[in-house]
Amino acid sequence: MRLFVFGVGFSSRAFIKECRDRFDWIGGTTRSEEKAQALKDMGVAPFLFNGEDQGDGIAEALQTATHVLVSIAPNETGDPVLNLHGDDIAAGRPGWLGYLSTVGVYGNHDGAWVDEDTPCRPVSKRSVQRVGAETAWLDFSAQHGVPVQIFRLSGIYGPGRNTFENFRKGRARRLVKPGQVFNRIHVADIAGALKLAIERPETRIYNITDDEPAPPQDVVTYAAELLGVTPPPEIPFETADLTPMARSFYGENKRVSNARIKTELGYTFRYPNYRVALKDLLTTLQVTDP
Repeated sequence: MRLFVFGVGFSSRAFIKECRDRFDWIGGTTRSEEKAQALKDMGVAPFLFNGEDQGDGIAEALQTATHVLVSIAPNETGDPVLNLHGDDIAAGRPGWLGYLSTVGVYGNHDGAWVDEDTPCRPVSKRSVQRVGAETAWLDFSAQHGVPVQIFRLSGIYGPGRNTFENFRKGRARRLVKPGQVFNRIHVADIAGALKLAIERPETRIYNITDDEPAPPQDVVTYAAELLGVTPPPEIPFETADLTPMARSFYGENKRVSNARIKTELGYTFRYPNYRVALKDLLTTLQVTDP
């Protein structure tokens, strides 16, 4: 089997490491020559792709790719992979295509539970674009008979990207907006869910998210307890100094269900909540830190 990844980043890199032994060849795209060398170092054939032009050699690689993972955000013109290499993917007829999306497509539900059958009502521009990209990929699947699985991810964290890192950098804050909750997902569970999903290549949408939507300030408080430090003071959301993008995240309040991926694929989450994950991440920090 041969895997081609559009956009080798935090999540897709974890998937590659998880499934490396399943593929005879893995190729992936990046935007820079510097990062291309990093792909070579991890055993991935690098291809440059800027999302504006067809990348050299990509069409040829897609002719023999049995699996394709798309981990690139859409823009004003739609999904760049579909726009520039959709015909190449259709011609290669891979047995599976995965698209990494976001739970942001659901929009705001005032803290209510949502699942894959909940109508999307995106709020932010980027979430509107995600809904458009999802629709385009589902249409692509229907037109060309290529199984497309869409994975809606919640807030991603893991080694090197977590609350402990915020403490280390002096950026940990406890923002409080009454009633606000977020789901999260450890990057290892993204990789594990994708690994299981490729065994059932049928067009479907799955939420990949943890069991426990929780107030963001609770996560910071728990991390402080594990570190044995005083948590930062609470900051009311209304007076917090936030970028427009950061503030927009708080405009979407919902609890996201992961029941489908458990019941249909039988996936068992390695990190079902932030407490289990942070305890494990702290162990890693204690092993690696001098």
